Amino acid sequence: MKIAAAQLTCTPADVRANVAQAADLAARARAQGAELVVFPELTLTGYELDALAADPGLWTAADDPRLDPLRSAGIATAVNVALPTGGPRPALATLVHDADGAHVTTYAKQHLYEHEREVFERGEVDGRFELGGIRFSLGICFDNHFPELPGRGAADGCRVHLASSLYGTGDGIHERATVYPGIAKEHGLYVVLANHVGPAGRWTGCGRSAVWAPGGALLAEADDRTPAVVTASVATASV
Repeated sequence: MKIAAAQLTCTPADVRANVAQAADLAARARAQGAELVVFPELTLTGYELDALAADPGLWTAADDPRLDPLRSAGIATAVNVALPTGGPRPALATLVHDADGAHVTTYAKQHLYEHEREVFERGEVDGRFELGGIRFSLGICFDNHFPELPGRGAADGCRVHLASSLYGTGDGIHERATVYPGIAKEHGLYVVLANHVGPAGRWTGCGRSAVWAPGGALLAEADDRTPAVVTASVATASV
């Protein structure tokens, strides 16, 4: 199976504009033969925490019609959103839809980073799904700094770990380049990182969305400037 990692510069607090960007990138991934594309943290709004706290209209459920252009792209997607919870705060969550647009699973971030704790409800359940005979685990940015999370995925038979993230041009450059190949090496997983590129809330995303093989070898990597998708093939089992 070929999997794509996408990066983009989000339009602040504009769900429809960001869905359109994501759908375009999904179409590019599909044209390159990918069956699944992964997007960065808070793709549909940008990393705009004040706006998300103030406007529930920016929160996005799995069946939100604003997602239709992305759900109809003909490729499975993992897109990160502010998800309604039925309470006063959303979850910071990844929605997975299959190539037919059907909802597969939702994962809510368990390890909220600093100021996120004032805006979001913390998730409590690990994210899993299966596609094309491959089992996947899910993590969102700071989640991936806790090795036990992808470790549980590996122990549960997962082959690929998907990471929707935001790493900036400061310390994030080093973190991006060490945390994710480290997961691949320590847990024997393929790791797919989708990162922001350009302005992202209080940060500037450093791009370089990438895929690493089990053991930590880099398979594909985007640049640090351009909205893009990069793809790599994933084996169904160890050889």
